[in-house]
Amino acid sequence: MIRFFLRFLSAVALVVAVMAGTIDAIQSIAANELVLTPLAVAWASASPETIAYVADTIMNRLHPHVWNYGAMWVLAQPAFAVLLALSLFFWVIAYRRPPMAGRFTA
Repeated sequence: MIRFFLRFLSAVALVVAVMAGTIDAIQSIAANELVLTPLAVAWASASPETIAYVADTIMNRLHPHVWNYGAMWVLAQPAFAVLLALSLFFWVIAYRRPPMAGRFTA
């Protein structure tokens, strides 16, 4: 059940990453220059309440340096790259290696 949920999260993150990459590609072609939307801008335009809630939670529950140096660095990266990395992370966690002996062993 956990593997299914992690694979589902991986698929959702992959779909959103492809959407973000497509939007960046369309904007880059229209502007005749490379346009990469940071995760903070994409997240704030989609749901400004949640980004404020996450910032408040990190600064109050953890340490303000975690928000200032860790989260702000991640939020400054392109949205499609962060979401692709997140998708890969969830997929790696949910991956089940095939048995070493093979399929037809007793």
